[in-house]
Amino acid sequence: MEPTIDRRELLDRLLPDHGDYLLIAGLAGAARDTAALTQESDNLLTLGGAMGGAVAMGLGVALSAPDEKVAVITGDGELIMNLGVLATVASMMPDNLTVICVDNGQHGETGGQAGHTSRRTNLATVAEGAGFPSVMTLETANQIDAARQFLAEAPAPRFLLARVMPGPPTAYTRNWDLAECRLTFRNAYLKRKRA
Repeated sequence: MEPTIDRRELLDRLLPDHGDYLLIAGLAGAARDTAALTQESDNLLTLGGAMGGAVAMGLGVALSAPDEKVAVITGDGELIMNLGVLATVASMMPDNLTVICVDNGQHGETGGQAGHTSRRTNLATVAEGAGFPSVMTLETANQIDAARQFLAEAPAPRFLLARVMPGPPTAYTRNWDLAECRLTFRNAYLKRKRA
């Protein structure tokens, strides 16, 4: 089935309660979409120059803050750079971690070349094989309500593959002072741990 979801209209419907999470966003489109969703709130850490690191970082946050809900929003290309992290997540079984992979089947930042998921690779199948107890694929707008319920109720760690149409991410200019972003997120994280 061909996806019919515009990525720019996805996250606000999936995560209407995004302030309840500690959020880690991968590179490029995932970071822009998530930054636009939250207006770069202090509970969000967007990555830059760390391809393949989003899920691993989210796992670390989830393990160190077991009383917090943690969500990672990443892209298919970024996740493929470190597929082994899915096995690590499944082995550690954090019951507070959600991974959302926004899969457009292309490498948008480098010219829109076809990615592996536009051919044969299915990241939901990879997550299942790695041992995630809850896996769902979202491809059409009429499935978004069910996906939101999955994120709220399915046993964690949970993996949502959100297949979207090729196209640009949200037009949002994010803060590229990564040291400032890290400190802002760290302070929010510490504040939540003390609360």
